Amino acid sequence: MNEVAVVTGLSGAGRSTVGEALEDAGWYVVDNVPLSLVSKVVELAAHGGEQRLALVVGRLYGEELNRLLELLGELRAAGVVVRVLYVDAEDDVLVARFEATKRPHPLAEGGGLAEAIATERRLLLPLREVADAIIDTSELSSHELRARVVVILEQSADRPQMRALVTSFGYKYGIPRDIDLLFDVRFLPNPFWRRELRALSGRDEPVRAYVLGSDDAVEFLDHLGELLRFVVPRYVAEGRAYLHLGIGCTGGRHRSVVIADEVAAMLRGLEVAVEQRHRDMERGT
Repeated sequence: MNEVAVVTGLSGAGRSTVGEALEDAGWYVVDNVPLSLVSKVVELAAHGGEQRLALVVGRLYGEELNRLLELLGELRAAGVVVRVLYVDAEDDVLVARFEATKRPHPLAEGGGLAEAIATERRLLLPLREVADAIIDTSELSSHELRARVVVILEQSADRPQMRALVTSFGYKYGIPRDIDLLFDVRFLPNPFWRRELRALSGRDEPVRAYVLGSDDAVEFLDHLGELLRFVVPRYVAEGRAYLHLGIGCTGGRHRSVVIADEVAAMLRGLEVAVEQRHRDMERGT
């Protein structure tokens, strides 16, 4: 057995969809496996010649969650490459999904849906904190979610290249929940206040020239480059396979787009496989 992916996270956030995506990508997927059988399932899959096993687990709280954390440690100690994918979503999105499907939340007995979601979020926090990748499905279609999962887990023991997603966004529309490293570039001169630049985006050369012509932008990118050159090799050494970097400005149309493109280029120079997403660039156009 070369790799085990553990798919977990909030009820209603899309664990099953992630499992289906992995199955389509050639993983052997076992859904809702009891913790008492995890070690046996891993052993049987290895003996059966399966190189990539995905375990979809949910509704683990308290002692069961602690036992899952112990199992992850045992698998890693045995030389198995383990990746934990934590699937998350905004509270209002989860509420809408449960109401649309008419399914009860597993913790909703005797309380409201919003309260149950808040309780589960709190109970699963220790698992979220050890996840290798956090996927916020709030704004992802099923197709986009499947693509994101495949990108994250293309990393394997025999392909040690780190992968990264660089997202530009606007703070006025909210911070993406699943970001690992967050950088705020609202201190840079804002092209929005230049009439000839307002309708353009950070992908247009006049905006890029304006933003990158700032001494502060040059110095910021120098410091950020030093940081990435320091942390990326250390993340790789710790077995980290995936990073999500967020670059935010006010509206997500100008400054964050320019800087995100520069950051993506830096990461490629460090031999990181990069995917880019300009979440809010087309808003308000």
